[in-house]
Amino acid sequence: MGSRVRAVAADLAGWGITAFARLLTAVQPVWQGFDPAVPQQRIYFANHVSHGDFVLIWTVLPKSQRRRTRPVAGADYWRKPGIRQFVGSDVFNSLLIERNRDGVEDDPIAQMASALDEGASLIIFPEGTRNLTDAELLEFRSGIYRLARARPEVDVVPVWIDNLNRVLPKGSFVPVPLMCKVVFGAPLHVGEDEEKGAFLTRARSALLALKPKTEGA
Repeated sequence: MGSRVRAVAADLAGWGITAFARLLTAVQPVWQGFDPAVPQQRIYFANHVSHGDFVLIWTVLPKSQRRRTRPVAGADYWRKPGIRQFVGSDVFNSLLIERNRDGVEDDPIAQMASALDEGASLIIFPEGTRNLTDAELLEFRSGIYRLARARPEVDVVPVWIDNLNRVLPKGSFVPVPLMCKVVFGAPLHVGEDEEKGAFLTRARSALLALKPKTEGA
């Protein structure tokens, strides 16, 4: 497939994926603390319950910002030949990170910082893996702190994805149409002397604060 044809196919696939996501989830963005129309460079960090998490975030972003916003994803999953590789690399321009570090020299933080330096925004999942437990959030790994420390001028935005785990429950292959929300919070920045533990606690609390309250709670 030629590069031009591949680019057109990627654009069409991106349109189809976002249209399907809206049809299936009627996804609604909720913006708290910043104006999404301002083309600010951002690191979006979200809870992680599904392989479709970054799709919902990407879907609700202003169209002008989608192409510059790159999901950070596992290379072992998204580099498998075929449609998965096409979607991960061509449609979403994912920044693929090797999760098996044996023999791998590239530093993931350096890769992400380089993408930021090139003008991209990023979508990251600081839990590091999908949360298939009953806990609201898994503990955050240190990568978000290291990245925020490396590029302190970039807004770090918490994003709560609500209800997607019920759209495609664990073990199910048939999605259930349900309304989802993607709630964006106010940007964070690492303090000049802020230690890792303090920042991770603050970031995790900011994310949990965005979770919609259930009736009677």
